[in-house]
Amino acid sequence: MKKEDQSYLYLIGFHVFIGLLAYALPFTSKIYGYCIYIFLFFYIIKKQNRNDEALIAAAYVVGSEVFLRMTGGNPSYEISKYGVILFLLTGMYFSGFSKGAVPYWLYLLLLVPGVVLSTFVLNFDTNMRTTIAFNISGPVCLGIASLYTFRRKIALEQVNVILLSMGLPIISCMVYLTLYTPNIRDVITSTQSNFEASGGYGPNQVATILGLGMFIFFSRIILESRSKFLVVVNLIIALNITYRGMLTFSRGGMITGFLMIVLLLLFLYYKSNYSGRVKLNYILILMVLAMLGTWGYTSFQTGGMIDKRYANQDAKGRAKENKFTGREDIAQDEINIFLENPIFGVGVAKGVEVRRLEKSDVPISHDEITRMLAEHGSLGVLALLILFFTPLVLYLENKFNMFLLCFVTFWFLTINHAAMRTAAPAFVYALSLLNVQLGGVSKKRS
Repeated sequence: MKKEDQSYLYLIGFHVFIGLLAYALPFTSKIYGYCIYIFLFFYIIKKQNRNDEALIAAAYVVGSEVFLRMTGGNPSYEISKYGVILFLLTGMYFSGFSKGAVPYWLYLLLLVPGVVLSTFVLNFDTNMRTTIAFNISGPVCLGIASLYTFRRKIALEQVNVILLSMGLPIISCMVYLTLYTPNIRDVITSTQSNFEASGGYGPNQVATILGLGMFIFFSRIILESRSKFLVVVNLIIALNITYRGMLTFSRGGMITGFLMIVLLLLFLYYKSNYSGRVKLNYILILMVLAMLGTWGYTSFQTGGMIDKRYANQDAKGRAKENKFTGREDIAQDEINIFLENPIFGVGVAKGVEVRRLEKSDVPISHDEITRMLAEHGSLGVLALLILFFTPLVLYLENKFNMFLLCFVTFWFLTINHAAMRTAAPAFVYALSLLNVQLGGVSKKRS
């Protein structure tokens, strides 16, 4: 076995051990959480970000966020977004940022009026600092990360390292979930999102990170498996993550991950020559058979409930009235708020207070797009247009970036069903702005 393969197995084994340890000795999760931020901060400083270590560190934080929330290991609930911001600002200190990142400076400026307005309009009994920070941290994280990544030249090999850094903590999450719910049939009694199969945490967020992990390790089968042994290892990890993700019964994250895989395969198939397409055909057949097998096993373990869930049926096989579990009502309310306050919106975090004037108990928004409209008004529309079109312009400049459309798809679909509760959509979006190169690149500022 090659030394690189051994190192890869050691990394996987270490993160399997972390998952086992967090389940057996819960207090170790807190130690792990603190160590991540301390070690990675000094790692960036020691390396002086010569090889974009800031991105590797930020990716690890993103991958570990849901696992640490699930196990109580995060020093604070929102620290992952601040960790990403801190690491990337540290990286900018050593290697700068693109002078051409004007769209994202403008994007950040467009967020300011909504924040200022909210300081005047939020209810007196609202904790203004924490409420505003909770709602604006995701968009700000996206802006800062984009300033770092915008047109930054990076080798394809380094992008795969960044994705692996994000994927390794997801292995720990998968192991923890396996131990937390050893007997699936005891907890699957309906077709609703299942907290027991999600480690006692929010199924939506768990499925989102597991769907991302599914994509990461399926991409490694195609791009980073130089031997049949590594193909088998990555396939086992990918299928186990897929299985645990489907068991959450939260569809958004898994459908998103699947679409990312499809986009990557289509891109590679289109760009490959004849011999490359033949190899892709074999990989595609292998992956389709593996996915069908995983679906069949999941269906067996859940007594067919997973089939009904994705067919939008209840436990008795009756079609549900809608597919969005009430989220479309929230989105419609926020659109109405935007129409009534079209210029500046109602201010950051004020949207939920406005909705509660009509309904006593309403959840916070799951859709970042309609939330931006309601709380930032026409400025939010401009901010969203910047986010939509800038990556597409970059794709026209550099059509080699095979991940660009995958990353933008993850961001767009995730913010439509899980808003920006986690750092993942913000960071993954920023990765779409990288200028990916085939070989090594000069470390001069792009």
